[in-house]
Amino acid sequence: MEVMSDDLHLRFPIGKFQAPATPLDAVARGAFIADIERLPHDIRDAVAALSEQQLDTPYRPGGWTARQVTHHVPESHMNAFVRFKLALTEDTPTIRPYDENGWASLPDARTAPPSLSLDLIDALHQRWVLVLRHMTDGDFAREYMHPELGPFRLDKALALYSWHGKHHTAHIRSIAR
Repeated sequence: MEVMSDDLHLRFPIGKFQAPATPLDAVARGAFIADIERLPHDIRDAVAALSEQQLDTPYRPGGWTARQVTHHVPESHMNAFVRFKLALTEDTPTIRPYDENGWASLPDARTAPPSLSLDLIDALHQRWVLVLRHMTDGDFAREYMHPELGPFRLDKALALYSWHGKHHTAHIRSIAR
């Protein structure tokens, strides 16, 4: 087990993403889908525990504020949802990365009420889970091409976004302590 420095622990409170061996079986996929389904409740619960001052507190020195993290998660997951749909309807489509730090520095991410993104993630995850629950083994084996990371299987992407939601929920919860 890797021992993390304090800075790494602040950056990765649940540990770094560990890509699973693919293909994932139906049981493993079901657990990751349940995480995706549960995330809107978990992040809403974490945000509800924060004061207005805490919403504008970074989770680590040089890190985003809880407000920025709250807006980042649905932005990231919207991109993931689109990537899944592209991979399900096209042959290994090349996806477009985006500048997460740039998006987090825009006025909406710095100032908008968290409720806007909490409502967005509720609806987004309902749609995403509907797609995920109807995917076949063959669907989860489909890939998209990430310009920096290369081919990315959908079962690996499912595991990544399951981790991603827990990772950022832990960031938000760390501020309430």
